[in-house]
Amino acid sequence: MFDSLSEKIQAALQNLTRKGKLSEADVAETLREVRLALLEADVNYRVVKDFTKRIGERAMGADVAKSLTPAQMVIKIVHEELVTLLGEAAKLDLSNPQPVVIMLVGLQGSGKTTMAAKLAVYLREHGQRPLLVAADTYRPAAITQLETLGKQVNVPVHSEASRVAPLAICANAVKRAAKEGYGVVLLDTAGRLQMDDQMMGELEQIRTITQPRETLLVVDAMTGQEAVSVADTFNKRVGLTGLVLTKVDGDARGGAALSIRAVTGVPIKFLGVGEKTSDLELFHPDRLASRILGMGDVLSLIERAEATFTEDQARKMEEKLRTASFNLEDFIEQLRAVKKMGPISDLLGMIPGMQQITKQLPAEATDRGLKLTEAIIDSMTREERRNPKIINASRKRRIARGSGTAVQDVNQLLRQFMQMQQMMRQLQGGRGRGLMSMFR
Repeated sequence: MFDSLSEKIQAALQNLTRKGKLSEADVAETLREVRLALLEADVNYRVVKDFTKRIGERAMGADVAKSLTPAQMVIKIVHEELVTLLGEAAKLDLSNPQPVVIMLVGLQGSGKTTMAAKLAVYLREHGQRPLLVAADTYRPAAITQLETLGKQVNVPVHSEASRVAPLAICANAVKRAAKEGYGVVLLDTAGRLQMDDQMMGELEQIRTITQPRETLLVVDAMTGQEAVSVADTFNKRVGLTGLVLTKVDGDARGGAALSIRAVTGVPIKFLGVGEKTSDLELFHPDRLASRILGMGDVLSLIERAEATFTEDQARKMEEKLRTASFNLEDFIEQLRAVKKMGPISDLLGMIPGMQQITKQLPAEATDRGLKLTEAIIDSMTREERRNPKIINASRKRRIARGSGTAVQDVNQLLRQFMQMQQMMRQLQGGRGRGLMSMFR
């Protein structure tokens, strides 16, 4: 979502690093470029004005003037101000006596029903017993959609006939949760097409009856500036405790994420980063600021890896690497596990310094290369995967035909794999153990 903004801000700051001592004109020119980048990203004008003003005041201070690396000090200031703009990380408040009620609100089409299922999965992974509630009786098939999602993620759904009023459905669901021992109740309320006073009144009634500990507004990141006014209106009517941004994996300009916290004062708690029910991330302002400035996001990368690789898998892989017995079967297994973590281009962007390198190649080029690698290995026999040395010229031709690639592609893969094995042999012993300890 922030690719374009990130590229422009990094370019503006990069110009400073080429200078020794910074003048007021240098800082002013950089701030002008940063201001334009933010406005093009659809960030609220008042937010941009205040943001660049704070940076300007700090950048011309004594600390920067006396610094041996003034450009790096300015970048540090921009990072700190971005974190301030995005607000502090805020977790779900589940401190109420159970069942804790979480009410999801938002406009129609924001991805609220899917988000309810994602939150249910997240809560279950963190030791809670959630109950989904289909309280949207207005949108056709909304109840069926939530029931289908509930079956997919193996979370029960409380639903009633569409003629039953949403207020009654929510009240009955809370009673059921208390009786059957569910820890968290997720209310999927009806989406509003616009700021309908009657529908907002219904939300106020649901809030009064169910007393939600959290009232989360689900906002489509693609809506840009409108998301800010939507959040402001919902906050005034129902008292929001948090925001959830969906579709941040798309090509939205990112203005909503950078504006919404500053304008409403309501913290962003989650990001929807894909269509799968597991594609949900806690919102970390400091990590997002680092990614925007091209500093990577190693912590998020590690968390994705921990969620994908089991401890047993990591232990087996360490043994394989230590004894240099890693073969193409192991390689394809690891490749498929890494693909579950997300697009490779996104993962590389989380590594400090790699963002500049990945910009030189289109995202599809990296992912296409891995697909070809997978196709080539899939076209091999089990014996060939376990012992690549037996792959002669005729076998290479067969593998190439089976994978829809050229013999040169097969040769290149085998050559790279042999080099990898050679490196592993050099890392045997203490150094190998030290290397693998990083993956634990």
